[in-house]
Amino acid sequence: MKSCGVVVEYNPLHNGHVYHLKKARELSGADIIIAVMSGNFLQRGEPAIVDKWSRAQMALAAGADIVIELPVAFSTQPADYFAKGAVGLLHAMKCDAICFGSETGESKDYQKLAQFLRQHMSEIDRRFKENKDPGQTYAWQMDQVLKELMPDQPVSLSMPNNILGLAYAKENLLYEKPMELYTITRLGSDYHDKELIKENFSSATAIREKLLDPMQKKDLIEELKFSMPYRSFQLVTTHPLVSWENYWPYLKYQIQVQSLEELRSVYQVTEGIEYRLKASIQEAESFEQFISSVKNKRVSWTRLQRICVYILLQLKKEEMTDELKKPKAIHLLGFNPIGRNYLKVMKKAFSLPLIANVTKKNNNLWTLDIKAGKIYQMGRMDLIKEQDYYRQPLKFYFENDHENKA
Repeated sequence: MKSCGVVVEYNPLHNGHVYHLKKARELSGADIIIAVMSGNFLQRGEPAIVDKWSRAQMALAAGADIVIELPVAFSTQPADYFAKGAVGLLHAMKCDAICFGSETGESKDYQKLAQFLRQHMSEIDRRFKENKDPGQTYAWQMDQVLKELMPDQPVSLSMPNNILGLAYAKENLLYEKPMELYTITRLGSDYHDKELIKENFSSATAIREKLLDPMQKKDLIEELKFSMPYRSFQLVTTHPLVSWENYWPYLKYQIQVQSLEELRSVYQVTEGIEYRLKASIQEAESFEQFISSVKNKRVSWTRLQRICVYILLQLKKEEMTDELKKPKAIHLLGFNPIGRNYLKVMKKAFSLPLIANVTKKNNNLWTLDIKAGKIYQMGRMDLIKEQDYYRQPLKFYFENDHENKA
């Protein structure tokens, strides 16, 4: 029973993701595809458009055999910590391979660059500090350092999927028995493209824009059918959708009532950014306006969004230091019959506890995520159900293909 892991967010799942799942199985020769999926708050510092259970249904309908949750401490992080959590969970489940999407490069290129980084980290750190430029992103600066030290560098770090792919490769090398590494080239729209493409793979960004725009007409929403599998389309058009604006009143309240000292106790609130947050919160009338007013050359939009997640969830520096050592448990969101067999055979070998049902007996392993789920519900209190306590894993039974109900 060879297994291959994919690290996903599915915000929401579209045709490009279906292609990724199929290629992961094909390239790795895996019998089992394990999807490590971010929960209700995501890597770019934003709430998922639909809750984790709906997105787990999408994953199972599209071809994943097991879906587990990436804890919020890792899911709302830059690439290295994001990868640490995801790769750690796959190793805990005794996964044999990992397959990720990238803009450029082959699997061997990521392996080669990861090994180079591991062998030359002290020199890379020294040059990075010497040439540090607050006006440029971390990825751009690291790319320049690597080009100096490794002129034939095969992977550009100016692209988001490449950065994540390299992070997976680096983290994977820390284990005694690394997983096999596979990558597939991203097809269709770029990550940030905002236009739907009928003949090719549209980006999740474009799909979210159409779904969340109140001015969109029904016939334009219907165009999404060309960009998504039927089950995904059905879920995003029948379930409550949220964005940062749903949580804006709660964030605004938190920043207004907390003192500067209290804000400084929140994870990643550093370098005096609490003053900018306090100054901008009074006048801002929306989340987007607020971020625009706080953003400057030193602080990117994505980093600000992550900080806002930490404030919204009240994630403190001390508790995050502990949480980020390694995942505490494997939270099972769903499986199909193939996945059930894998769990039955392999779960005794897992190196982390398997949580199939969050209860008062095991909630100490899932504290931050229970809190995150409660706050996520507040975005649509009338429609979003309890996210953790006594939620059973989804059981998916396929008929002729992967497009039926979970």
